Amino acid sequence: MKRTLTHFLKRCISDECGATAVEYAVLLALILLACIAAVATVGLNTANAWNGNNQSISGSMSHVQ
Repeated sequence: MKRTLTHFLKRCISDECGATAVEYAVLLALILLACIAAVATVGLNTANAWNGNNQSISGSMSHVQ
């Protein structure tokens, strides 16, 4: 079993396709990072907008009571 694993690892290291797979993995990680940052920014901006609306409505309703 150990011999098979060692042979597999040596073959993967010497294979040029492995480098391509690593490049695609890094590219995918960067795209995911950008997507997560975008969603977090949109979520924060949306929360701030709703909080601003809530404060405006609360301020308007304080005159009614």
